[in-house]
Amino acid sequence: MSNRSIIKDGLKQLNIDISETNINRFEKYKDILLEWNQHMNLTAIEDEKEIYIKHFIDSLACINSGYIKENDKIIDVGTGAGFPGIPLRVCMESLNLTLLDSLNKRINFLKEVCNNLELDNVEFVHGRAEDFGKDEDYREQYDIATARAVASLPVLLEYCTPFIKVGGYFVCLKGPYLNEELKEAEKAIDVLGLEFIQKIDVDLPFTDIKHNIVILKKVKNTPTKYPRKAGKPSKTPIK
Repeated sequence: MSNRSIIKDGLKQLNIDISETNINRFEKYKDILLEWNQHMNLTAIEDEKEIYIKHFIDSLACINSGYIKENDKIIDVGTGAGFPGIPLRVCMESLNLTLLDSLNKRINFLKEVCNNLELDNVEFVHGRAEDFGKDEDYREQYDIATARAVASLPVLLEYCTPFIKVGGYFVCLKGPYLNEELKEAEKAIDVLGLEFIQKIDVDLPFTDIKHNIVILKKVKNTPTKYPRKAGKPSKTPIK
């Protein structure tokens, strides 16, 4: 099966349509990712078909949640090689996307990708979530915060929640152990001003992999003491 068929048929299984133009964009994205990955650590996945399935399709699964809407202002926290933010922006052209990452080399890579894919309305932020979550230009400015494979849920919530405006959502892509992480995160959910909405099970097309998407709604302002200073959330998560 060709890469084009994989993304087209895989997304069809998730009830997501994709244009030929955007299939071409994902082909370019894959090429740039593999080229840059020879010189810096962006992904452990180097098989082309697995990139399509485990990075592109997996990232796009959260469109199905229905919580990410056209014209939303969205921040992808600890975006790494751009997942899920860039795939979402490819398929939802009116999104206003902010990509936040602590490593400047990755930010340079993300700029290269978005330039080659001709994606506008993308802001690139080099820094730590703990610092920018305190910045009034970013704090509680977003309809959606998202993250994928960044940290355990209690830690991730402290990184991401400060960016979300009241009434907005945290859309988080997680592996098969989400139930345990949700239990560990009960206090963080309450303290940071969130409410659990939904857990969505995802059967990743062409694999036996099961992932989860957790949806949390921001119901009140996050206390000003959060996020704590850099390094503190990961060392002593809210429990």
